[in-house]
Amino acid sequence: MGRLLGRIWVGFTVSLIAFIAYSSQIFIIWPWYGRVLTVDLLTLLLPFNFLVGLLFWNYFLTVSTDPGRVPKSWMPDTHSGEGYEVKRLTGNPRYCRMCDAYKPPRAHHCRQCRRCVLRMDHHCPWVNNCVGHFNYGHFIRFLFFVDIACSYHAIMVTRRAFDAMNTDYWDGPSTVEFVFIILNYVTCIPVLLGVGGFSLYHFYCLSKNTTTIEGWEKDKVATLVKKGKIHEVKFPYNIGRRENIETVLGRNPLLWCCPSVPPGDGLRFQVVEADDEQAQAWPPEDPTSFRVHADYAYDGDGDERALDLPASPWTYENGSVNPTLEPSNAYRRASKGTTKSRPKQRQTASRTTGFVASVPPYHPDYAGGSDGEFVGAGHVSSSASASEEDYDSDECRYNENNNGGGSRVRLGSEGYEVQPVDREEVLRRYILSRGAEAGHFRRYVPESGSGSHSGEESEDGQGRAGVDLLPIGVEP
Repeated sequence: MGRLLGRIWVGFTVSLIAFIAYSSQIFIIWPWYGRVLTVDLLTLLLPFNFLVGLLFWNYFLTVSTDPGRVPKSWMPDTHSGEGYEVKRLTGNPRYCRMCDAYKPPRAHHCRQCRRCVLRMDHHCPWVNNCVGHFNYGHFIRFLFFVDIACSYHAIMVTRRAFDAMNTDYWDGPSTVEFVFIILNYVTCIPVLLGVGGFSLYHFYCLSKNTTTIEGWEKDKVATLVKKGKIHEVKFPYNIGRRENIETVLGRNPLLWCCPSVPPGDGLRFQVVEADDEQAQAWPPEDPTSFRVHADYAYDGDGDERALDLPASPWTYENGSVNPTLEPSNAYRRASKGTTKSRPKQRQTASRTTGFVASVPPYHPDYAGGSDGEFVGAGHVSSSASASEEDYDSDECRYNENNNGGGSRVRLGSEGYEVQPVDREEVLRRYILSRGAEAGHFRRYVPESGSGSHSGEESEDGQGRAGVDLLPIGVEP
């Protein structure tokens, strides 16, 4: 989010809180008590303003506090004995390609902040800041005081509304007071419902020591366990409800509602002891997804190394071709006898099978030679005994458009090579094909006793064909 847009969001949030907090006191509660400062009025408004003050203070801390940066000199210590980290079990230190630096456990890269954030929960546009290790406690308190203050506000305005309904017309609220009662309901109730539901989720995450990102990871792991791809893995940072809350709000319960600095540096976290079957990295990897194995990505000393590809491009059994592969071309599948036969009404011709190899011509095991094989295009007809998908292949389209001209087609690994044909032969075939159409040409047979024709034949010395094809409307 841009800097200007983020400040607009923060300004809108502050204005909304101020409107709900102070318009109700100035335009609703103050006229209700007769615009006289009394003990009852102070008893009603002092607790509310105290809650609003704590709300603003925690909101300011959430906006202004840095959620946590990864130190530039930080390196993962996988051999440290000061309480192990779950990522150490894989031997693969987490690395951020954007920041070009290692990532501590539970740290993630924020695209809005353009850096890695310690124990990142999410990026909140309402505070124009990431919610991370050092401001997550302030964020939790801010949500808590929003819920308490909005509930207090709703009860206070509702009491005024009920009191107005039980009074006479001339003692009821004024027009301005009535309008602000409606506006306060319109603004306060949606905030209470929206932030209230959001608060319940984060209070649950606080009790489980889970961030929003880790909640998504837990859902993904639950799906993998349900599908039977992996066995159940215990979440490593859930060390107990009381301990989970203390890691964010501090060890003294009396100060949980007071702004304080969270314990720890955000670089290492206490984890629960797990059995050998459950001692896996978090989040566990999907076994069906491809990732570079640690044996290939790192050498024996744990240093990162470049991935060396095998010399052979064939991956089946590390250097061969899968013998069960079928040709992707419909004609070749038909020539191997793998396609279904056509209906009886279309079985009017057969396809001549040519050489079909299970490997491409440039493979060392290719037995048919690298030049491919020439197959007569006339052997492929529109009613060949192949499946319907044969008519979608390039071979059939070519030969149908070529009207079975008998041109030679070279089937190679790079496509098709059509041998050139005689142009006069193509013209002759075209004339013959057009003459076969009904009504286009008529047959002319000359009279046998015509002297002029016989004389011309004797003078030319060449025999003239006894059958000529003339267009309709042309007289001989």
